[in-house]
Amino acid sequence: MEVQLGVEGMTCGGCVLSVEKALARVPGVKKVTVSLEKKEAVVEGDTLDRTRLEGAVLDAGYELR
Repeated sequence: MEVQLGVEGMTCGGCVLSVEKALARVPGVKKVTVSLEKKEAVVEGDTLDRTRLEGAVLDAGYELR
């Protein structure tokens, strides 16, 4: 399963790492790829809860688009 999230507020590589770490802590996540240029995160896993993924991004201090 793959979930794509648009992420606003990232300005540097440190922001990308913060989003990656936040998403990686969500249960069920196997792989996270975050693109600063595309302003998006792609999350892969067996069973993913979009609401929890979105909450992780928001809790990390970023916005969804």
